Amino acid sequence: MASQKKKPIRVVHAIFPVAQFVVGILFAVCGVALIAFSCIQLWAGLAPGDMPLNARLDTVLESLAVMTVALAALELGQTIIEEEVQREVHMSAPTRVRRFLSRFMVVLVVALAIEALVLVFRYSHEMPENMAYAALVAFAAAALMVAWGVFIRLNRSAEELEPEAMRQAKEEDRKMR
Repeated sequence: MASQKKKPIRVVHAIFPVAQFVVGILFAVCGVALIAFSCIQLWAGLAPGDMPLNARLDTVLESLAVMTVALAALELGQTIIEEEVQREVHMSAPTRVRRFLSRFMVVLVVALAIEALVLVFRYSHEMPENMAYAALVAFAAAALMVAWGVFIRLNRSAEELEPEAMRQAKEEDRKMR
């Protein structure tokens, strides 16, 4: 009787890696599509013509912002596939949680910092009254970085309780290269 109850759970557990793989691939497809759109947009800003210089600058900066989101999508897809599908990681070990969140946070903080930079350039030329919005995006990036640092610091003591998990994670890293 107990094995019959576990069978549906096993089926559900088998579905998760497939679904996570599909999500990872979709993130990669979105990232590639965004790269293509960014290239088209960049060409529009660089192509010869009689576009004003400020409009060219805005187009190139917008292309940079789209490329940043593309990078985030690609990195997130790679992280999901590597951590959830290839390694079949279960997020119970502090080491795994820290590694997964760290990979995601790096992408998020960099993307927000670049977006803040793009907004500063755009608003400084066109709408200086909106500079506070750019500052808020930069502040959000900084706050996320600080919160991430606090998380890593607080998680370190929990990680020290499981030194074998750290060794195992490093060994998996060597195998994946």
